[in-house]
Order: sequence, then structure tokens, then C-alpha cells
Amino acid sequence: MITATQALEKLVDGNRRFVKGEIDADSQARRAHQPGQSGGQAPFAIILACSDSRVPVEMVFDAGFGDLFVIRVAGNIVAPSQVGSIEFAAEKFGCPLVIVLGHTHCGAVAAALDELTLKESHRSPNLRSIVDRVRPAVEPVLKAHGGRASEAALRESVRSNVRASVERLSHGSLILEKLIEAGELTVVGAEYSIETGEVEFFREGAR
Repeated sequence: MITATQALEKLVDGNRRFVKGEIDADSQARRAHQPGQSGGQAPFAIILACSDSRVPVEMVFDAGFGDLFVIRVAGNIVAPSQVGSIEFAAEKFGCPLVIVLGHTHCGAVAAALDELTLKESHRSPNLRSIVDRVRPAVEPVLKAHGGRASEAALRESVRSNVRASVERLSHGSLILEKLIEAGELTVVGAEYSIETGEVEFFREGAR
């Protein structure tokens, strides 16, 4: 059984290959459809990522079919359906690692900043539900920046939102809490740079 540390090392190595463009025959083979996969799956990590089209998760980590259990939602927010999906994968497949993957220039975080600075009011209750889940992570950052939705405020808000999602996963589910306490699950935040393709893992405070 792979450990969380080993799973994280695989993601780090995969992202390094992606950034350097080292997509060799082995990488291409992993991304090709594999017959006989209907018998089951054994992903080594769970990724809660933003839905942004500029963040192709499997490519970012040079992963192939069956490697990652990916959940995508705008703003990489934690709502009941996301928690349930992570609980399922952690229990069913024994995934030892959850990565909350945010990214630079996140539109959902920017939308929350616009809402708080009264630049825009989101009439759709569905969109507002996403913004409202981002809001608690963004409010203190915006306050620290004097209420101005600057580029610096956006950068800090993206990271704050990732950490908030890590905290919610670590303390918002009895199933996940038990797995974490037993040392069977680790939750780590990370940020993908759209500019460079690199993923920075927030290893401090990993749960």
C-alpha cells in the first residue's frame, strides 16, 4: 500500500516532468486507453481542483488512466457533494492523500472579491452559493489590503481559500477525521501556477 509521502513524491515528480516537457513514451502509454479497466480502480491520490479549463489536472501531474481520483468544482470549494466524493475514494480505494489544488488568477476567488467590494452582485443563487463558500477565506485578506481588490489581494486570497478548504476537509467529516487521526489520510494544499505550470505544495501544516 502506497503511503501519503510516496503519493506526494509521485505528484511532485510528475509535475516536474510536465514543467520540463519530459513527456516520453511511458507517459503517453499511461494516457492511452487501457482495455480491461472495468474491473476496478486504484488511484493513489485524490485531487480536489478548480474547474478552470487552464488546469488539466492529469496532465499537470503527468498522470494516466486510473492514477488520480479527481473532483473539480469552481473555486475548489468544499461542499457536501465534494466531501462525500472524497469520503468515498478514501474509504473505497484506500487513497492516502488528498490534494486541494488552487491556481493563480482563480475566477471564483476574483468573483468573491468583486462581491465583497460591491463591484458586482451575483444574481444567480447557484453562483452565489460558490461565492459564499469562498467569502470567509477572502474577507480577512481583503481587510488587510484596505478593502481593495488588488492583484496582491487576489494572490493571497487564492492561497487563503486553499487553506480554508484543507481545514474544512480536515475537520468537517467524521470519516475523514478518523482516517487522519489513524494516520491513514493526509490533506495537503497546493497552488498551480498558470504562468509556469509549476505546482507549489503547502507542506506546512499538512493534515
